[in-house]
Amino acid sequence: MTEATRRSSRLLVLVSQRRGEDTAVLEAKLDGVRSRLDEAGLGYEVRQVDRGRDVADDLIDAAEASDAELIVIGLRRRSPVGKLILGSNAQRILLDAPTPVLAVKSA
Repeated sequence: MTEATRRSSRLLVLVSQRRGEDTAVLEAKLDGVRSRLDEAGLGYEVRQVDRGRDVADDLIDAAEASDAELIVIGLRRRSPVGKLILGSNAQRILLDAPTPVLAVKSA
């Protein structure tokens, strides 16, 4: 949100449901995201992408179609061995994105 405010940009939020994730839990999370964006006064669109497709392809396609200025991705904590290798989706996004990519870790 900070970066969107700095850039005076509209946000495109892509949501992909994780395997086994309860739909009601996902909807509750989305409601929280919408509330925070509304409170911040940011323009946004939320799109849910079809499960089963490649997340990296979905994000890159959406960035290209919307002429995105920046892609922001979240990174999850990894085991000591996992830290040596960036997640495959994150790596593909970083390498194939048509725009700069900002990777942030969760708090």
